[in-house]
Amino acid sequence: MSDPKKRAEILDRIRDRGGLGPGVAAEVAKETGVAEAEVYGSGSFFHLLADRATKVRVCTGLSCAMKGAHELLARAKDAGLPVSECSCLAACDRPPAVLRDREVLAEVSIADVDAAKDWESLTSAACPTVDWRGAIGAEAAEGELAMNLGAEPNWDGAAFAKAEELGADRVLDELESSGLQGRGGAGFPAAIKWRGVRAQEPQPHYVVLNADEGEPGTFKDRELLLRRPDLVLEGLAIAARVVGAQDIYLYLRGEFQAPWRSLEAALAKFKAADVFGDLHFHLHAGHGAYICGEETALLEALEGKRGMPRLKPPYPHEHGLWGKPTLINNVETIACVPAVVVRGGQWFKELGRTEAGTKLYSVSGHVARPGNYELPLGVSLDELVEAAGGYIGELKAFSPGGASSGFLPASERQRPLDFASLPQVGSMLGSAGVVVLNDSVDIKWAVNQQLRFFEAESCGQCAPCRIGTRFEREALDRFVAEREQGETGARRHLEQVEEVAWEMVEGSICGLGQTAPLPLTSAMRHFPEEFSDG
Repeated sequence: MSDPKKRAEILDRIRDRGGLGPGVAAEVAKETGVAEAEVYGSGSFFHLLADRATKVRVCTGLSCAMKGAHELLARAKDAGLPVSECSCLAACDRPPAVLRDREVLAEVSIADVDAAKDWESLTSAACPTVDWRGAIGAEAAEGELAMNLGAEPNWDGAAFAKAEELGADRVLDELESSGLQGRGGAGFPAAIKWRGVRAQEPQPHYVVLNADEGEPGTFKDRELLLRRPDLVLEGLAIAARVVGAQDIYLYLRGEFQAPWRSLEAALAKFKAADVFGDLHFHLHAGHGAYICGEETALLEALEGKRGMPRLKPPYPHEHGLWGKPTLINNVETIACVPAVVVRGGQWFKELGRTEAGTKLYSVSGHVARPGNYELPLGVSLDELVEAAGGYIGELKAFSPGGASSGFLPASERQRPLDFASLPQVGSMLGSAGVVVLNDSVDIKWAVNQQLRFFEAESCGQCAPCRIGTRFEREALDRFVAEREQGETGARRHLEQVEEVAWEMVEGSICGLGQTAPLPLTSAMRHFPEEFSDG
């Protein structure tokens, strides 16, 4: 068997050859000592490696779909341009988005496609590929923000130096008093996770950054990496010192080319100033798999394997990357750490409204200024949308935490957008990717967009998710088709939806299968008139 770290190179070696073409698996197997079947099995799991012939993909996530992504896709196909669909590209504030190779093009229009002879001739002026800059919403003074996307990066390493001065135990105490919860979706207390890794026996420990942002409606990590890479790198360095790690792995989704360049430039600046001493940062690109946002699937991908979630326990803090204790945190979680260290845990905690700290809310859809807004954790939808310039049209529904959170009706617009309040109505904050729908949207159509996403992105490891995602989408399709044709009894197609959803929640290994039914089950609960026999 080859060296595990050598095995981890196989996906990048496939990428460097343009994907899984003829003979590629055999070549990589010879170079790495990994069996050809394993090389092919791993590479074929990832969209960007398996389908090497597809160079362009149109995002058909909900926010892009509401801005005409399906029409754009159809026009491109009619024009003979080689193209397929994908979701999501973390560009929900700049729809419709298109992926060309691994570079995201924002706000691509039908006129752009009509004017282009091929995809390479799309103008950079119409489709900026580097300088994504969403709206910044700081309704608080600079001193009241933990991350402050609008501020210039700081390269002096003051927070890292302060952490070194305080020592690991005091940093952990501040982190605990801050009440910082994981900002990637689960909301798990950061201090508990950090203490769990630090408590493991002396051996190689690792720190891993989860920047595989793929939840439809969410694009906060993208902006943090572009605007404040200093906070991310400094937070990672502090984490490494606290948990006893020297190697830090930054796992970025493969489509994050601009954030990658931002991090490379930031690392060069910190290295030139010798801020982080003997810490080693390793940038790693994903290869197109939403499931790798799940922490153990991410670890599998880092090890060069298919990105399928591991059974727990053991948890990563005990048995993580290459079987060693590993701290995995989301980008936003890590970006909050420097402020906690410099200003103190109590200061951070008091920034929140109903729960600790500020929160980056990504808002898209029918609002005047889609973008990221750092506001006190626990603001309402109305407060968030006010910061984003107001509603476009009459509010009908919204997703408070991306596709995984389902849909809530306009009557919930005053509910706090936090970790505790949303579960009371069967939803969740998740990654705080808020998608706003006005009354021009057919809720059944919106549900269909989300169900198609989950069906496409299920890794297929467990039957409840693999079969259930297809069943839910097909049940809705049959209901809609018969209702549109005026047939009676169409509602019968939805009779088993709740039962299958229960099976998915109870039997799926990870959060994808457990939350995939929510778009449909929540819409059926809150908009029953849309799912009647007519």
